Amino acid sequence: MNTNDLWEEMGDLEGEDVPYVLTKLFTIYEERLSRIPDDDATALFFKHFKQALDQVGDCNLNRR
Repeated sequence: MNTNDLWEEMGDLEGEDVPYVLTKLFTIYEERLSRIPDDDATALFFKHFKQALDQVGDCNLNRR
């Protein structure tokens, strides 16, 4: 997998498609968590997801 290709695909998304991709990614890992509750990779995904939410939230607060 080439992450540059993924960046390019992400950049080509229409604005209204971004929430759908994010929701799909979240539900994939949510389903995985329900099947494998102790999975380290899934726990790491949600840790990073929370970090990203916090960072974006902090940036938005600083812009106000």
